[in-house]
Amino acid sequence: MAEDLLARAAELRRRGEPFALATVVRCEAPTSAKPGAKALIRADGTVSGWVGGACSEPVVVREAVNALQDGRPRLIGLYGEGGRGPGRTEGMLEYTMTCHSGGTLEIYVEPYLPKPLLVLVGHGPVVETLATLGHAADYSIAALREDAIREGLDQLSLTQRASVVVATHAESDEEALEQVLGTGASYVSVVASRRRAAVILERLKQRGVPPEHLARLKAPAGLDIGAVTPEEIAVSILAEIIQHHRSEKDAWPETEHRQAAARVTEVKDPICGMLVDVGRAEYRSEVSGQHVYFCCRSCKETFDRDPARHLAGLGG
Repeated sequence: MAEDLLARAAELRRRGEPFALATVVRCEAPTSAKPGAKALIRADGTVSGWVGGACSEPVVVREAVNALQDGRPRLIGLYGEGGRGPGRTEGMLEYTMTCHSGGTLEIYVEPYLPKPLLVLVGHGPVVETLATLGHAADYSIAALREDAIREGLDQLSLTQRASVVVATHAESDEEALEQVLGTGASYVSVVASRRRAAVILERLKQRGVPPEHLARLKAPAGLDIGAVTPEEIAVSILAEIIQHHRSEKDAWPETEHRQAAARVTEVKDPICGMLVDVGRAEYRSEVSGQHVYFCCRSCKETFDRDPARHLAGLGG
């Protein structure tokens, strides 16, 4: 089983598809999962493998999806009654084991993300040096020449993990930037002097590029480190890209990120108190036109025997 799971993980890595690997690192009986048990969680929340049942899997899936969004591994502790008290392990994300009165599971969740994409549009020594530096910094590099910009950009997946540097030296700057600024690329810049950058911005306005798109453009590209040579300029640009993505990750604190994501897709099981993913909930009931979701069959059956008694536990 573990070998099959790791083979699947290797295949996803080859395809550049993000996933998280969850591994049980410690347990206290009674638990169904044992140390070394593994599960692979994809970005859509689908699970392969086993790290526990109805009590642990929803928590692991939620934290795995969050890990894929912020790129940070996490250690999860699920504690039953009489288990470890809160706050004893720094960095541990602690949850109550709601499905039974005992047992402990500690699970390490590690995200595996495709390499960030660095798209270089144009030519010249700055672009050549950026390609070399980008490879060294473990970026996936896509270089587009001026005669294939539109087709090349159409074939790329410009997501939040993509950075685009345009350096066509006035040949196709505006055309390339107009197309790129309409995508999801997180970082977009143009290699130009300050005067030339001002001209480019004005021409993009004349083309009807929305102000919110123009606000994303770094013009001219690179941190102001006094760079003079093409190599120094390339260093300043890569430094700006790294700074941008690192500060972007830290802009929304991890706990706030988890809470906001949970508010969108999860509701509380009125029987055991567990948060249940609405989109993946197998067990549900309807009371007075309101849908109620459960982590397992037992909770649903308990609720259905006396719905009025448990309505107060719905929590909206």
